[in-house]
Amino acid sequence: MKANLTVHTQSHDYPIVITSQCDLAKEVAPYIKGKQVMVVTNTTVEKLYLQALVEGLQADFEVLTMVLPDGEQYKTQQYIDQIYDALMDNHCSRDVTLIALGGGVVGDMTGFAAASFMRGVNFIQIPTTLLSQVDSSVGGKTGINHPKGKNMIGAFWQPQMVLADMHTLTTLPQRELSAGMAEVIKYALIMDADFLTWLEDNMSALMSLDKVVLAEAVARCCQYKADIVAQDERESGKRALLNFGHTFGHVIETHEGYGKWLHGEAVAAGMVQAAQLSQKMGWISEADVQRISKVLQSAQLPIKPPVIDTQIALDLMQHDKKVKSGQIRLILLKSVGEAVVTADFDQSLLEAVLTETL
Repeated sequence: MKANLTVHTQSHDYPIVITSQCDLAKEVAPYIKGKQVMVVTNTTVEKLYLQALVEGLQADFEVLTMVLPDGEQYKTQQYIDQIYDALMDNHCSRDVTLIALGGGVVGDMTGFAAASFMRGVNFIQIPTTLLSQVDSSVGGKTGINHPKGKNMIGAFWQPQMVLADMHTLTTLPQRELSAGMAEVIKYALIMDADFLTWLEDNMSALMSLDKVVLAEAVARCCQYKADIVAQDERESGKRALLNFGHTFGHVIETHEGYGKWLHGEAVAAGMVQAAQLSQKMGWISEADVQRISKVLQSAQLPIKPPVIDTQIALDLMQHDKKVKSGQIRLILLKSVGEAVVTADFDQSLLEAVLTETL
């Protein structure tokens, strides 16, 4: 099984290749520029896939590796500097290709290093988690965290290709699979009510790692994102819809400490909070909120945020990248399958959602 999608952007078009199992090196080799390659991965993925990829590339390329610690808490300037140091120490030139082999943290950091080293070099995404396959590897968002806010430092930098191999999902811990499913469910809630029904019908197969069903879900999500990125590469408008649940979720991640809650777990709880505010505004029903909660629970995701002081949560929301002229803007649901970006909500309703415990 193999599927190819294309992402259209102003800088260049690139493919998303979705396979059930493949030779990683063979797939990415045509998209490598020059002879120098650096594969960036983490300590977990290193043990699983790094050796085969490096051995597959060594016949034709000079291959360097950079193995980072595994975790959101390492998505910082300190560890980006380790990538820069290795590139400099090995006299890498502007035609080096960086390959991100791992989940969203590895992809974001490798992409940011590629965007900023010598003002921009070639890079390739090989996402090995569900979350990174359906979301962070596509669309060119790269970056690192700051102690005061998630993903506050970064750049838009499109990869040359994305290779999503369903086989890599078979080595995912259950918690990571669930975290990725949050982003899958997000697409249904903001763009396609029929997809939500499909997910409800197929959740058991997805959680059981049925590769055919997983590939269909990944392909659908990548197509949704590719369509949005083609319209709004740098998130000046419609692309912000992809942040449904994220403003609330980033509060959880920042407050609790990066890595304590996985990104998808925080987004899941955040989507329930966003749905609750949408319901309080009269846009969706209580039954819709319950349906959203139920499908998230079926993916073994949390639906309750940790206890966070309301004023602290509001202060953290002010660091969100969607804030304009001091106004918090949220992605809310007009209906299941239709989302909007709005600053037109009653502050007291937002505070009520932040104060409530489910």
